[in-house]
Amino acid sequence: MRNVTVSPKNSSFTLKCSDIASDKSISHRCAMFALLSDKPSKIKNFLLGEDTLASLSIAQQLGATVTREGANVEIIPPKKLCEPSNILDCGNAGTGMRLYAGLLSGIEGSFILTGDKYLRSRPMNRVAIPLRNIGAKIDGREEGNLAPLAIRGGNLKSFKYESPIDSAQVKSALILAGLQADDNSYYKETLLSRDHTERMLSGMGASVSLQEDAWIKIEPLKKPLNPLNITVPADPSSGFFFAVAAAITPNAKSIIENVTLNPTRIEAYKILEQMGAKITYIEKENIYEPIGDIEIVYNGQLKAITVKENIAWLIDELPALCIAMATAKGTSVVKNAKELRVKESDRIASMLTGLNACKIKTVEHEDGYEIIGGTIQSASINSHGDHRIAMSFAIAGLLSKMNIEDVACIETSFPNFFDILNQITNIKD
Repeated sequence: MRNVTVSPKNSSFTLKCSDIASDKSISHRCAMFALLSDKPSKIKNFLLGEDTLASLSIAQQLGATVTREGANVEIIPPKKLCEPSNILDCGNAGTGMRLYAGLLSGIEGSFILTGDKYLRSRPMNRVAIPLRNIGAKIDGREEGNLAPLAIRGGNLKSFKYESPIDSAQVKSALILAGLQADDNSYYKETLLSRDHTERMLSGMGASVSLQEDAWIKIEPLKKPLNPLNITVPADPSSGFFFAVAAAITPNAKSIIENVTLNPTRIEAYKILEQMGAKITYIEKENIYEPIGDIEIVYNGQLKAITVKENIAWLIDELPALCIAMATAKGTSVVKNAKELRVKESDRIASMLTGLNACKIKTVEHEDGYEIIGGTIQSASINSHGDHRIAMSFAIAGLLSKMNIEDVACIETSFPNFFDILNQITNIKD
């Protein structure tokens, strides 16, 4: 188990982040969606994190030929996806397990999906139940709610499903199943979650469209999709840690380069902007995704805010946003965020316990919390094996020394996080 100590280096900085981790969500999808084509897909800047490499390995086990030169990947799909001879390990990735469950449910064969101890404790019925209802055979612990998941793929029926959860993972799993169903399918959620799946599949030639009545129409594939030819942008949720760093440090500035500016991915930046940070968005291109730079400049002490809308658009950034809220003037409130409890850890409990150790007062609710802004003090933090908890408190180390336990989990999503952080803090193992 790797532990680190992060402490302040100086009171100001200008940080140009040209090597932020590639987008994890898009990298996962590249590995999977390439299997729906019959021609080679070329992916530049693929995230070389443990979880995304696990998704790439699974593609290989399903029969794809994968060649990689650094972060440039070519995926040649097989004529027909095949049964693997071994268990498929998704690592720590809920995205990997849930999306592959949707994809494999329509493939003839037997498949077993597993992951690390944290992933094996996360709920899978949110995808398993609707997939079973359209003909998939899925079993696992707790009646199929916990991995390992055993999937017997085959013919799927069309569906009209209104999800009780606003989740890009659930939506994507059902879209992948709908592409293999016997007729047109329809999916709806209360709030549109992150839409990488719809954008990417549409760019590949699939008919996945948002209707005027907010139902997503999914037409079954009549032929293989066009191959991907994509450069994966930087991950805004990874860059957000350094956005918070600039927003809480006097005379500081961070520039996050070549990041996706998809509106469903930059909501946390909009919240930080409402709290008082000065933020500028500079679009450079727009093919699969709008891509550009985000500049964040310290603009005085942040002010408290209430966050209760568009939660699905900023669920991954809420832990880092907690650090910003802990420094803000007043009491910040987060509501409708119960989904935080079933991430890599119970992120509500994990963050509030850590903030309390930093002498920040909090109030816990079932679906959210209150954070009373104050002065972050030195503390020892248990990451609970959760990369976003570990990185959030590492950013708090800009203000006061943080001893953080179990930071190896950061390798799953942001392998060079400490290399960047080391430019503006002191880090000791």
